[in-house]
Amino acid sequence: MENLNKYERKKVLAVALFVGELMLKNGAEIYRVEDTIRRICNSRGLHYVTAFVTPTVIMIGDDRTDGYSFMKRISSRTTNFERIAEVNALSREFVEGKISIDELAKELRKASSLTSYSNLLRICCCSVASAMFVYLFGGDLFDMISGMLISFVAVQIGFVLERYEVNSLLLNMLSSVFVAIAAVFLYKIGFGKRLDMIIAGSIMPLLPGISLTNGIRDFINGDLLSGTSRMFEALMIAVSIAVSIGSVLGILYRLGGIS
Repeated sequence: MENLNKYERKKVLAVALFVGELMLKNGAEIYRVEDTIRRICNSRGLHYVTAFVTPTVIMIGDDRTDGYSFMKRISSRTTNFERIAEVNALSREFVEGKISIDELAKELRKASSLTSYSNLLRICCCSVASAMFVYLFGGDLFDMISGMLISFVAVQIGFVLERYEVNSLLLNMLSSVFVAIAAVFLYKIGFGKRLDMIIAGSIMPLLPGISLTNGIRDFINGDLLSGTSRMFEALMIAVSIAVSIGSVLGILYRLGGIS
């Protein structure tokens, strides 16, 4: 589409890498990230760009012209579909020629901090959801309130740990330990009758449902490495939650804290 010089080609690759980074960090599927990177590059005449994306690294390069290549390490990931939608919209405008490369880079920096919901609102919604799960599992009103209170604090702990870039495995382990201890405490003081229901409802916001779903979708789309690694990550998080809660309950049982 355009006859770009070396500097401009390098700029397109760098911006395409930034687009891929934002999408991957916010929970986009691997095939979607690779496809978006290729479309951005192809729209500016870079038809020989190769993109290789895994959940932890992005590599792109053009081996037919300058030999430029870029790599970005992804150390933390979350789920923010609004950011993904915004980045997708911006990339489409760029591909259609509606905005320039500089305008795209400027808007991407704004999109990187885009959020419509405060942490407090997200915590409250997770708490209410946990209470509803306790009810679905068969808990009564006091069990629901217990699950809601525990989830409120557990999710808040997760947000605090995310700020310090604690990896997801350790984050979920620490949150699960709190859930087990808090559930036993509320159960012992009589604020809840079904310990198992309280724990089951409280851990629902911690479970890696989206990671598992994305892993399966990547696997189906032929991204075997990414699909396998994401599904394994989700499995490890689920196991860490189970082991953490089981260990706390086992220790408290031996100490006579529960019977």
